[in-house]
Amino acid sequence: MAAKAQGQRGGLVMMLLFWVLLIVGGTWWLKGGLEALQNPNAQVVASAEPGTPITLERDRAGHFKAPGEINGVPVTFLLDTGATYVALSAGLADRLELERGRHVWFNTANGRVQGTLVDLDSVSLGGIRLDNVQGSVSPNMEDDTVLLGMSFLSHLAIEIRGGEMVLTLPEARGEG
Repeated sequence: MAAKAQGQRGGLVMMLLFWVLLIVGGTWWLKGGLEALQNPNAQVVASAEPGTPITLERDRAGHFKAPGEINGVPVTFLLDTGATYVALSAGLADRLELERGRHVWFNTANGRVQGTLVDLDSVSLGGIRLDNVQGSVSPNMEDDTVLLGMSFLSHLAIEIRGGEMVLTLPEARGEG
């Protein structure tokens, strides 16, 4: 009788272990899967070779987001062909120690707002880096995302097909 109880206990422990491992493994997979859906470009852009085209995928919200750098500081870009400049928050501008330029008015999706112009020493997206890019500091922007506007994008060939955007630095422009 004791051997039967011990066998049942061992089976229960094994079943419990199975479920714990299944839940832990499922949670780990789901977290990685959700991250990939929210930012499908995290690895693609970071591994891009200098000067090679960059292919970005739309995220679940339909946006093209990708990691990059401003003046060597890592940021998350939201590519926005409707933005005139590379637009960043006041908090990020302060952390980058950017000197504010002249005041200007911007027409945004949330109405007309006043901001300032700034000069960005470098802006990098994957293997594409441009120096001396015009930027803007906009009030009420969130610190975690930078709008990558036309002051950067206008130097690139942009092709959008289906759920992908391909960015290429024309050969005539060169790096830097």
